[in-house]
Amino acid sequence: MTEHDARRSAERDQSHEGPREEQHERASKENGAQVSTGIDTAGVPDTAIPELVIISGMSGAGRSTAAKCLEDLGWFVVDNLPPALIPTMVELGARSQGNVARIAVVVDVRGRRFFDNLRESLAGLAAKNVTRRIVFLESSDEALVRRFESVRRPHPLQGDGRIVDGIAAERELLRELRGDADLVIDTSSLNVHELRAKMDAQFAGEEEPELRATVMSFGFKYGLPVDADLVADMRFLPNPHWVPELRPYTGLNDEVAAYVFNQPGAKEFLDRYAELLRLISAGYRREGKRYVTIAIGCTGGKHRSVAMSEKLAARLAAEGVETVVVHRDMGRE
Repeated sequence: MTEHDARRSAERDQSHEGPREEQHERASKENGAQVSTGIDTAGVPDTAIPELVIISGMSGAGRSTAAKCLEDLGWFVVDNLPPALIPTMVELGARSQGNVARIAVVVDVRGRRFFDNLRESLAGLAAKNVTRRIVFLESSDEALVRRFESVRRPHPLQGDGRIVDGIAAERELLRELRGDADLVIDTSSLNVHELRAKMDAQFAGEEEPELRATVMSFGFKYGLPVDADLVADMRFLPNPHWVPELRPYTGLNDEVAAYVFNQPGAKEFLDRYAELLRLISAGYRREGKRYVTIAIGCTGGKHRSVAMSEKLAARLAAEGVETVVVHRDMGRE
C-alpha cells in the first residue's frame, strides 16, 4: 500500500469513528446546508423554549408590517428564513438563557424551494412541545393588484405572465398553510395603522389568553369577510332600514337595538348561538386554536348585524373570552 493510499484509509477510518452529529454536519455541508436542521433542547427547561410565530400569506398583504409590529413589541424577527432552519432558530433561542423568549419568522414564496420543508419542520417542533402559531395575511385580488401596480413591481411568481397569474399561483401554493393558520387577517381594506392595531390587539398582552374572539358585523352586499371562521345571517329579522325614524341610526343606537331584539326569534337566536359558541370554544381550546373570528351579517352591515354583534360580544366577554368588536361596513352607505 502506498503512503497516499494509507493516508486515505486512515482518513476514512477516522470519519467513520466520529460522532454521528459530526457526520451529519459534514453531510449537510456537502448538500449546501451550513447548520443542522434538527432541534435539540435536551437539558433546556421548558420555560426557556421560546414562543414561535410563523408569519406568512400573500405577497403584498402586509407581512412586513406585521413583522415590524412584532419587532416593536420585543419579538426577535427573522425575515425569509428557510423553513428547514426554523428548528435551529428555536434551538438557539432556547439556549440564549431567556434573552430570546419570542421568535417570529417570516416565510414567503421568495423561499419557495424550501417551502416544502415547512410542514416537516412544524411537525418536529410540535413533537418537542414548542408553542407555535401561524399568522396568515390575506387580501383580495383587486387590492393586491393595486398595491403591486402602485409600486411598479412584478409579483414574485408571475414570471412572463400577468400580476393576476402570480397571485393565483401563490394562492394555490399557500392554500394548505392558510387552512392551518391560527390567525387569518384580511388586509384588503386596512391601512398600515389598522393592521398594526390588529397585531397589537393579538400580541401586546402580557399574558396569552386561552382564546381571543373577534366579533365582526358586516354587510352581505359588500361581500363575506374572507378571514371569518364562523358566519351568521341576521337577514331573518325585519330590517330597521324600512322604519323611517330608525333609518339614519346604527345598531349602536339604543332604539335600533331595542327594535331588533323585540323581533320574534332575535333573543332566541342570541341565546342559542351563544350556547353553540360555548361548545365550539371548548373544542377550539382543546385543539390549541387561540383565535376565532365570528362574522355577523345583514344586508348593509348597519343595523341588525351591529346590534347582534354587540350583544354577542358582551356574552362572550362575560364568559371569560377576550373579545374585540369590529363593525366592518358601518358607515359605508
